[in-house]
Amino acid sequence: MTTRKMVLIAMFVAISVAGSAFVSFPAGIARAYPIQHAMNVIAAVLLGPGPALLIAFLTAIVRVLTGTGSLLAFPGGMIGALITGVMYAKFGKVWFAAAGEVVGTGIIASLVAVPYARFLMGTDLAAFFFLPPFFISSLSGAVLGAVVVQKLLRNHSKLQLN
Repeated sequence: MTTRKMVLIAMFVAISVAGSAFVSFPAGIARAYPIQHAMNVIAAVLLGPGPALLIAFLTAIVRVLTGTGSLLAFPGGMIGALITGVMYAKFGKVWFAAAGEVVGTGIIASLVAVPYARFLMGTDLAAFFFLPPFFISSLSGAVLGAVVVQKLLRNHSKLQLN
């Protein structure tokens, strides 16, 4: 891994952590933190699925350790990042990556969160509790990330870092 890629990974983690502290909005009975989802899309497009997954994992660790996130940051961010990266790698379209984030986090991770919350957090919540906030958060962040990365790619054609 190049120094440039490691610096970008560190920057994306910092942006995700800082963004989660400052940018959120109510989404049903929970809060939506769209910056992590936007960073998943940006990282998947610019760096690929592996680094996007690493960024989501490191962000979750920092957020849990600093008290700005719950244990749900792990499945929520990581599943979305992986599927986003795979979708972009397979189809090469930013909007497929954004759709991967919504499906990965908004649907799959919200379903994974049910047994995860039961065993690790001692919470007996049903899937319908997690689905709306995960979906709203991932949709808003995915759209934001897709718009930002399309602008970056349009303005800097040599920005691909894979």
